[in-house]
Amino acid sequence: MYKKFALLTLSAALLHGCASVNLESETSSTQAKQFDKPADGSANLYIYRATQAGQALKKDVWLNGECVGETANNVFFLKEIAGGGTEHTVSTESEFSPNHLTFTAESGTNYYVQQYIKMGVFVGGANLRLVDEAKAKAKIKKLKLATQGNCSKPHP
Repeated sequence: MYKKFALLTLSAALLHGCASVNLESETSSTQAKQFDKPADGSANLYIYRATQAGQALKKDVWLNGECVGETANNVFFLKEIAGGGTEHTVSTESEFSPNHLTFTAESGTNYYVQQYIKMGVFVGGANLRLVDEAKAKAKIKKLKLATQGNCSKPHP
């Protein structure tokens, strides 16, 4: 009985604490929240995390196998990506295996991917979903721009 209680207490602490990652300047964050149109032939990709669960967890995110960065709650990334019908895959680590989201990017478009934390057996896992522009912008306006390129693990 004691072991079950200790495991539940530890799980609750991990899912409700606070984690932090390195952030860009307030100026850079404010500029990214202008949601400008991308350069010709490109698209913009916003990846964000704003969830109540899993606040003590950091999770890596990759784009096409390359590290975007490590997320914590209430942060986002902005990446300029190839447009023109180019297929892209966003990946995130989860409890047992990575989760992937593949989409086709058209030039001149902003795309919004939410990373969210879900309950796991031992630790919270992460998953990804495309989000519509209005909903994503409302969330991202409240978040901070995270520093890119500091994944804690290699791409699986």
